[in-house]
Amino acid sequence: MTRLIVDYLRELARGTVAAWDRFWFTAVDPATLSLIRILAGAMLFYTHLVWTRGLDDFLGPNSWLQPEAVRTYLNSISGEQSFAWSYFWLIDSPWQLWTVHFAGLVVFAMLTIGWHSRITSVLAWLITVSYVNRLPGSLFGLDQINGLLSMYLMLGPCGARYSVDRWSATRRLASPAALPVAASVGANIATRLMQLHMCVIYFFAGISKLQGPSWWDGSALWGAVANLEYQSIDLTWLATWPLTVAVMTHVTIAWEVSYCALVWPRLTRPIVIALAIPLHMGIAFGLGMKTFGLVMLIGNAAFISPWVVRRVIEGAGQGGAVDSQSAPPARRERAQTTAAGVAVGASTTTTVRARRPRNGASSTIG
Repeated sequence: MTRLIVDYLRELARGTVAAWDRFWFTAVDPATLSLIRILAGAMLFYTHLVWTRGLDDFLGPNSWLQPEAVRTYLNSISGEQSFAWSYFWLIDSPWQLWTVHFAGLVVFAMLTIGWHSRITSVLAWLITVSYVNRLPGSLFGLDQINGLLSMYLMLGPCGARYSVDRWSATRRLASPAALPVAASVGANIATRLMQLHMCVIYFFAGISKLQGPSWWDGSALWGAVANLEYQSIDLTWLATWPLTVAVMTHVTIAWEVSYCALVWPRLTRPIVIALAIPLHMGIAFGLGMKTFGLVMLIGNAAFISPWVVRRVIEGAGQGGAVDSQSAPPARRERAQTTAAGVAVGASTTTTVRARRPRNGASSTIG
């Protein structure tokens, strides 16, 4: 009995280590990470471009929140010396401010098109953090998602596909296929971190909602759409559809709480991601938070398999043709099985031929 328990624990340990290694360190196609680079880079460019309209008021030498006041506030939050860093602490003149602001926009644009992606991804994260730490009073969920996406983009080869970097590497070749994009462990680590972060966000958002009675009685959604502060589309007609409001409220909370469990299985993942679209589009256009709704969908894109990204982006331009690397898992398994069968068949044929008599005599199986 003891031997059985020991063998079981040993097998459990080996399986756990193998699963952990497979989850984090399997090399994957960087197509998904490259798509997120384009979408997140465009969002970073737009959300920081908006600061241009009131740059002096928010960040200038005579801004509404002086650097000393911000540092005092950050220290009060941590209870001691804050290590929140921003290069805006070093800027004390308008020309410096406008120079670094436009330089930051150039970096975001370069990241979006994938030009020197390895460098611009790191710079984009530093720039994003600098704005966030300088403007804590304006911190919003959008800025937090921008920060996590830019942080994880710099961990992998986000410019491996759909980028100026890729075009530069293949433009002198007869065909881009002559220089295939290698699968990357870094791309897997970056997307896994995004996936886990999204699970944490939704789980804690869901359980925090459960502390409010309106999410239990089904009226929470009505409270959101009836709030004139956020209302961008008049949805007060939902007052005559209380059952619909209750169903939508309960579906929302059930989706958020179960997201971290149901988004991983292959069969339930498309349903979970599909439900994210109307939920966040409702936030975007029903509550006026367009950028937040869109950036959450960008985060959800981390769960889109690379073969799906390549099928949509590349397959459409090639009549639906995609290579084996971008094929869905089931097709890859069939291809591997077929290849193995061909190899076994070829091996058997070779063996039979090797056993035939060399003098031309034939054998008869009677």
